[in-house]
Amino acid sequence: MTEAKLIVGAAPSGTTLGATPGALAWRRFRANRPAVWSLWLLAGLVLMALLGPWARGLDSNQTTALQFASPSASHWFGTDVHGRDLFTRLCIGARLSLLVGFVGAIVSLFIGVCWGSVAGYIGGQLDDWMMRFVDILYSLPGIVFVIVLITSLEQLAAGWLQQLAPALAPSVRLVFLFLGLGAVSWLTMARIVRGQVLSLRTRAFVSASLCLGAGHSRILIRHILPNITGIVIVYLTLTVPSVVLYESFLSYLGLGIRPPQASLGTLIAEGASQINPIHTYWWLLAFPAVFLGLALLALSLIGDGLRDALDPRAG
Repeated sequence: MTEAKLIVGAAPSGTTLGATPGALAWRRFRANRPAVWSLWLLAGLVLMALLGPWARGLDSNQTTALQFASPSASHWFGTDVHGRDLFTRLCIGARLSLLVGFVGAIVSLFIGVCWGSVAGYIGGQLDDWMMRFVDILYSLPGIVFVIVLITSLEQLAAGWLQQLAPALAPSVRLVFLFLGLGAVSWLTMARIVRGQVLSLRTRAFVSASLCLGAGHSRILIRHILPNITGIVIVYLTLTVPSVVLYESFLSYLGLGIRPPQASLGTLIAEGASQINPIHTYWWLLAFPAVFLGLALLALSLIGDGLRDALDPRAG
């Protein structure tokens, strides 16, 4: 009688019996404290970037006579060479840098998933040609490709938009940053997706779907791609910090966001230009660099946490 009660009784608390894969993944992610803390940190940085200018009530481009004012109650992060509030400019710049990072990562996600899934599913000679093209792009320095894309096509596109839609002409460089950074970040995604599709296309459920009359496009979209969603999400989160770093580097070189627009890269460049043996305005470089470092650290740790949480071999 006792054994029967044990068999039909309720499952012990904390057991994984009957839990969905999503619930198990969330449970493993919550157990990863660095990832959870990083998620809260990233949420705080995003809220600061979104609500900071509204809370301060200052214009990021408003110049004043308070040049190089140190951090104080009236200017939390000090002011720059033109007397502009650095906290407000940092929030505006963080918005733009994070936007470029997320949009560039989504562009790389779309290109990489489409390229890798088609190559892996069709296979054969088409797969060889497509992956050799990826190898060629891997051999080229990606940052140089983005620089060439921006410098060679920006003026042409700006002149074309100046005639058709003058209001969109100032946003040409930002659009090319989205496309260029996404176009150089999809190669790893394509290789990962191809490898996963190659391993899944020979599974029994694919053969069963073919026997039931399902088309190849339906099998790829409805059956194979949902099974690699976890690893795609992981590499997407790991792509965002690399794109943010690319944008900051380009803006630091003067090839990304142009002043008076602010990004983390332009703010770091402005701060570095004001460092000299006579005067050291440390806040101009320290605050943008710390914000960038914290954002990259948080994104990387979140990606690591998602990788462990979505691993089907985890307990």
